[in-house]
Amino acid sequence: MAATQTIDVVMPQMGVSVSEGTITKWLKQVGETVEADESLLEISTDKVDTEVPSPGTGVVAEILVQEGETVDVGTKLAVIAPEGAEVEAPAAPAEPEEPATEEPSEPVAEKERPAETAPEPAPSADGKAFVSPVVARIAAEHGIDPAGVPGTGRGGRVTKKDILAFIEQGGAPAEAPPAEQPAEAPAAPAPVERKPEPAAAAPAAEAQPGEQLEPVTAMRRGIAEHMRRSLDTSAHVTSAIEVDMSQVVAIRKKLKPEYESAYGVNPTYLIFVARAVVDTLRDYPWINGEIRGDQIVTRNYVNLGFAVELADGKGLIVPVVKNAEGLNLLGMAKAVTDVAQRARDKQLTPDDVQGGTFTITNPGGYGTFHGTPVISQPQAAILGTYAVVKRPWVVQDELGEDVIAIRPIMNLTLTYDHRLVDGALAGRFLRDLRERLQSWPEEKY
Repeated sequence: MAATQTIDVVMPQMGVSVSEGTITKWLKQVGETVEADESLLEISTDKVDTEVPSPGTGVVAEILVQEGETVDVGTKLAVIAPEGAEVEAPAAPAEPEEPATEEPSEPVAEKERPAETAPEPAPSADGKAFVSPVVARIAAEHGIDPAGVPGTGRGGRVTKKDILAFIEQGGAPAEAPPAEQPAEAPAAPAPVERKPEPAAAAPAAEAQPGEQLEPVTAMRRGIAEHMRRSLDTSAHVTSAIEVDMSQVVAIRKKLKPEYESAYGVNPTYLIFVARAVVDTLRDYPWINGEIRGDQIVTRNYVNLGFAVELADGKGLIVPVVKNAEGLNLLGMAKAVTDVAQRARDKQLTPDDVQGGTFTITNPGGYGTFHGTPVISQPQAAILGTYAVVKRPWVVQDELGEDVIAIRPIMNLTLTYDHRLVDGALAGRFLRDLRERLQSWPEEKY
């Protein structure tokens, strides 16, 4: 429905822990018409990259936040005028007025202006400047007091970008003018204060011949922070097993024409593995669990995450299929196809990437045969699936004799948190998972 008055477009709340977002691309420009629910812009957070739909039909009258800028949730981004309204092109910035030179009292007024235009950060109950939940969590994990981090947000607020840059620089505060000290006669020579060498701080990026620079996106920063935190939190160990996929290959060959023609989905090897994983996790609740404080959490459900590549390898997201234990093989194929496509189309919501209890990553689609994935916190394990490759394999013939045959073999790896999962438990899990795949009954699912 067309708007009868102007509509404000604001940075949406993309989850409880998301306090800011970055404008990555405006899909409409000033003066262009837009329909209600039509994609208006793309934003990036540390959770998802997504498109923001227009809240109404009309004409883009103003764009207030430019591409590449990071702003808080609730910040006004643009204004949509009623349909048919005349919108003027953005005016060129006005030339600064010449400062008055005849009035000697003018500097006094000038001195007062900054206090009017630069609001102080809102203090919290304890007198400290407010920080978002994300900044507070990162600061707590690294033992950093946010009050000691130079802030670039409104009123000096510490943003996520500030805290991450502070950590990357080794936790050394940015150089600031020294505070004035009271004049005292020193009784003894002052002790030498050891300060970080200037080289320890991250130097300003300068492209060398043949190099190109590009900014680190909010998603990339989120991935980097999460992966580093996972390695700092969990005791990572990886075990591997080989699986003869002959039975799965034969059943998939029969099912594929029906699945593609009737349902529009491809029963990939990943789907079979995912279905077998859900069944196996019922017998291994710790591998589907987590450590929460001094408690071990187990569950009677499986929320299965699938790592999906985005933007030609420049992004990675893990959408979650909730309550996967209730899906048969076809249901699993539909669910995985849906979340993977919505991930690539930037249609995921923060809820789609939260609540996972176990994750599968599938680099085997590119021909790799082994890897050591990083656990997605706070989960206890992640399974890697790899390329199905025809290899010589020792089998028994009808007489019970060992013979060499050509078999389609897949390697599976389980990276697990050794704080909770021991090697023997991981080995039994992989053994049972292999048995399910190698003896897959033709009538199952």
